[in-house]
Amino acid sequence: MIKASTKQEQRRRKPPLGLRLAPYLFLLPNTAIFVLFTIWPAINGFNISLYSSSNGRTFRWEGTGNYQRILSDDGFWGVVMNTAIYAVAFVVLSVGIGIFLAVLVDQQGRGRSFFRAAFFIPVLISPVVVGLIWNWMLERQNGLVNTFLGMEIPWLVDDNLALVAIIAVGVWMQVGFYMLILLAGLQSIDPTLYEASGMDGASRWLQFRTITLPLLQPSILVVVVLATIHGFQAFDYIYTLTGGGPVGATTLIVQYIYENGFVSPIRYGAAAAGSVLLFCVVFAITIVNYMIGRKREAV
Repeated sequence: MIKASTKQEQRRRKPPLGLRLAPYLFLLPNTAIFVLFTIWPAINGFNISLYSSSNGRTFRWEGTGNYQRILSDDGFWGVVMNTAIYAVAFVVLSVGIGIFLAVLVDQQGRGRSFFRAAFFIPVLISPVVVGLIWNWMLERQNGLVNTFLGMEIPWLVDDNLALVAIIAVGVWMQVGFYMLILLAGLQSIDPTLYEASGMDGASRWLQFRTITLPLLQPSILVVVVLATIHGFQAFDYIYTLTGGGPVGATTLIVQYIYENGFVSPIRYGAAAAGSVLLFCVVFAITIVNYMIGRKREAV
């Protein structure tokens, strides 16, 4: 009798069907957009990677032929090496400089808001415009950088210097965004921890090493994942800055995909196969980063 009355009470308290479905209805528009513009193109891209076509209308079944041709192409492995060097340097510098800037602008003092805005402004500039601006600034004879240094350094002509230049410009363009994420992490740390350690005589460096870095790890993990994705997907500003030169020294994987898909001779299948390989690499690195972060949090 008691159980029957309890069930009746639960049925009376159960919200109406429309109220229970409301959260799913609110999610439906975003889910539809995500499926239409992300999931479906990804599936279609994988499908295209199994065919060959030069006009986008007639396709011939290739199976894994596109993948075999790409992986046996020496030019592809040169592009992979450029991309790996760029991505590693970009992630290390972005995280290191991002932490430094976040700690710097987190300090109380005059001009704090100004510097936060100044470091973030490059994020708002179009990557194409960034490429054009730095192309002028790094010009060998009349560029602003060489004029300031009083030298004629071939930033965009020398193979090694061109790669260094695109890494530096990429970090300059994105580090403000990472700084904001790290700054939010810094401001979530309880200030009483610093006060207590200060009373025990801990130096600023010891506080940074034993309090700031351990508690900032979740934010650092987010920045590492985002920087890894940005590093492997860099293209637009590099294309306007160097065009992938000199002699392919700054050609990264996304430009390789672009040139296969849109520059004669057009090879849609090869471009799609390159996109699938890039997705697999970025996905694997992201999963590894996530698992390392979860393992550290568990410790």
